[in-house]
Amino acid sequence: MHVQFILDKRVPSEAPVANVNTVPFVGDQVLVVQLDNGQVEMPGGTLEPGEHYEEAIARELVEEAGAEPRSFSPIGYWRCFSTAPSPYRPHVPHPTFARLVGISDVLIVGPPSNPEGGERVVSVDALSVPEAAERFIAGGRPDIAELYRLASAIRRMHATEAL
Repeated sequence: MHVQFILDKRVPSEAPVANVNTVPFVGDQVLVVQLDNGQVEMPGGTLEPGEHYEEAIARELVEEAGAEPRSFSPIGYWRCFSTAPSPYRPHVPHPTFARLVGISDVLIVGPPSNPEGGERVVSVDALSVPEAAERFIAGGRPDIAELYRLASAIRRMHATEAL
């Protein structure tokens, strides 16, 4: 797979959205998801057939973080080109697609639903952005650490603009 991150609050038009991720904020803290294999992740995943990206974010947040979105604002996307001979799932665009990334304010409503066939979430932690970034770096995901830092900076900038 070849990927390039594009910082753009518009939903991409040149590549269909196949996946979504969000940096979920609970007040000034962010949620970090840990899977049963020890990997730390940000909530998100593949759209279901006919699903809109905002529906997918809402579903993924309940499944992986036990949270409901109060808002979702795109901040960018990975433009992806798959070198695989076929798509990951039959309904997913192939070989070119986008993985949309946004910021969400969320409300924790319970434990992750962990549906059959999905990743197994073993913990959801609310952390400061620096703590979350450290956790992602320690888990070998500096790319996600940077997304969390970027999301926090964008959120602060928008709060300042609103004043």
